[in-house]
Amino acid sequence: MRPTGFIIICWVFTLALLPSVYGCPPSDRQALVAFKSSLQEPYLGIFDSWKLGTDCCSNWYGISCDPTNERVTDISLRGESEDPILQKTRTGTGFMSGSINPSICQLDRLTTLIIADWKGIAGQIPHCLVSLPNLRVLDLIGNSLSGTIPQEIGNLQKLTVLNLADNKISGGIPSSIVQLSSLKHLDLSNNLLTGEVPANLGNLKMLSRALLSRNQLSGSIPSSIGNMYRLADLDLSMNKIRGEIPEQLGKMRVLSTLNLDSNLLTGEIPSALLGNTGLGILNLSRNSLQGNIPDVFGPESYYMALDLSFNNLKGSVPRSISSAKFIGHLDLSHNHLCGPIPIGSPFDHLEASSFDANDCLCGNPLKTC
Repeated sequence: MRPTGFIIICWVFTLALLPSVYGCPPSDRQALVAFKSSLQEPYLGIFDSWKLGTDCCSNWYGISCDPTNERVTDISLRGESEDPILQKTRTGTGFMSGSINPSICQLDRLTTLIIADWKGIAGQIPHCLVSLPNLRVLDLIGNSLSGTIPQEIGNLQKLTVLNLADNKISGGIPSSIVQLSSLKHLDLSNNLLTGEVPANLGNLKMLSRALLSRNQLSGSIPSSIGNMYRLADLDLSMNKIRGEIPEQLGKMRVLSTLNLDSNLLTGEIPSALLGNTGLGILNLSRNSLQGNIPDVFGPESYYMALDLSFNNLKGSVPRSISSAKFIGHLDLSHNHLCGPIPIGSPFDHLEASSFDANDCLCGNPLKTC
């Protein structure tokens, strides 16, 4: 019969080996297994490595853990990527159906949750996600999610990326979203969102991209956006936004891309906006903008694309456009412009379609005056 002390030593030694044998704690492993049970992925077999009784921190596809405590920190399942496992399909894209099981919220050390571009994942965003204190990336783009954005989304104080684009999410943008002080990338485009853009969206001082296009948003453009000194890309196109373009947008020195096309905007184009030398892409087409085109271009104006088509603009084509450093694409068609088209660059390389359907424009590339 072996001494009791020997048995105790063996038991302690066995416990010491458990982390290396089993890795992640049973609670994390069980949460992942429950999460997997709500999903069906019949083509690629990405869940073949998710086997109960094995270490979910070792070779479970898409799972990463904190090496210091073996807790699950990252779930990264992207249906459109260059991962070799996706080469099993002819298109290089995957399809997954089912829903996001709330059991995922038991992973309280989770920092990254990416379940993206699977097309068929439906149901609602689990409300309990707002209780994950360490979440930094929430990327659910390219699925069939419905329901609303959790109202307490602002609880995720460490969130830097919120990407819910290309789903079927409805309802309004929660007012608490402006509490995400660390947010850098916001993409809610191509959903069914209604209501107004939060008036104090400008509180998101760290935001560099705000993409809200292809929804049913109404109301006006918040002037507070002008306070977002890091914002480089703003897209509010294809909504039902009314009112005038805030003057403050013309004073944003980092803003390089502004898409406001296909809305119900009225009033005149702010001079500061067209004179903003940082803007490289500006699309104001398909609105009801009025007045003259501000004659404010200069040698530092550099537009890869400038589209003012399908508005109610009048007057002449600004001569100062000829002094711009570069204008690649210019579209002034379908307005009420009149008079001669200026001579020189960029007009010497533009086609007639850039000036079609105006009241009385003339000169190259149209008919002579």
